[in-house]
Amino acid sequence: MSASLPYKQDAADTSAINSEYIEEKDFTSVKTKPSVSIFDNVSENDLQKKVSLSLNNSGDRKQLMNYLKQLEVGDNGSAGNEARNKTLFKFANLFARLKLYPLAMKCFFKTLQKNKQKHSNEEVAVSDSMGIDDSPSPDLPINTKDDSLAYVQSLQVRSEKSVRTTYENISGTFNDGKQAVAYALLFHVKQPSPGKKKVHVLAYTGHTYITLIKYNTDSTYVSCSFGFYPKKDHIFSATPWFPSTSSQFKNDAGHKWDEIIGKFISKKSFDKILKLTKEYNDVDYHLSYNNCTDFSLQAAGMAGISISNTEGKWFMGHGNNPGVTGQSILQGGYGTTDKQPVATLFKSLNTSVTEK
Repeated sequence: MSASLPYKQDAADTSAINSEYIEEKDFTSVKTKPSVSIFDNVSENDLQKKVSLSLNNSGDRKQLMNYLKQLEVGDNGSAGNEARNKTLFKFANLFARLKLYPLAMKCFFKTLQKNKQKHSNEEVAVSDSMGIDDSPSPDLPINTKDDSLAYVQSLQVRSEKSVRTTYENISGTFNDGKQAVAYALLFHVKQPSPGKKKVHVLAYTGHTYITLIKYNTDSTYVSCSFGFYPKKDHIFSATPWFPSTSSQFKNDAGHKWDEIIGKFISKKSFDKILKLTKEYNDVDYHLSYNNCTDFSLQAAGMAGISISNTEGKWFMGHGNNPGVTGQSILQGGYGTTDKQPVATLFKSLNTSVTEK
């Protein structure tokens, strides 16, 4: 659940150098105009494949981080700024699909920064428009530490199996002894039938879960993806016949998803979400009134995210569910509740080619 430490050399990383010791000038001395790269002028599917493969090789990872750094420090002319915004947003989507959520939100942050530069006469600071209450405004630069952190996280998310975790494990992830500079939340939905408003497909009802991210002042980060699940007391638990049962949290770092909404949030909101998680640690699961979507929607609400249509009906029951919630996101039924622009929300759809 955490990716705050430099990785150890691994057999798959054939030319690995512990990037914790690479001089910072490797990334900061790049030219402002990107040179020709293997990441230029390729389709989105091919780009995703290239990046996925690049994560296993230190040399390719370094080239990827250099490329992102070039996008970050490029000139701010109108045409160049717009092109870089599109590319950064493409990478934000790509990293989200690879389940590298901290790097995805960092790239999205850069698009917000560049939009701010484009409209420099605006009175609201970037940090204010995102709900970040830290001062001064965070920068979240792309640097050498992203190399090792991305590699560590790519190993952690390879297994799609969600294993049991606890509130203590979740909250402990963020007790890394480091000062935070920013926080973010992502709201994930896996529909029973992607792109359809189905509440279930046979016995499968989909899943809704969240990711919390803490960015530190030393350019490291920690993150945790988790969801609220039934813990079956017997074979019919969490079914229309016996909708209530014991509950548990599971680590969803490798869980598939169809829709994502992400947002940078304040420390106050982050703490509220952790408090909510602690409260859910001691309550029963209920198929209609206290399920995975109920928990995630409450967390999203504390982050300033609203979704307009989330309820559906099923045999002997009704309530919030992934099928209807995901479809509402697809149809634009989402917004903010904290007076922030909708543009501060990161929305992504999963058209992953690496998982097929």
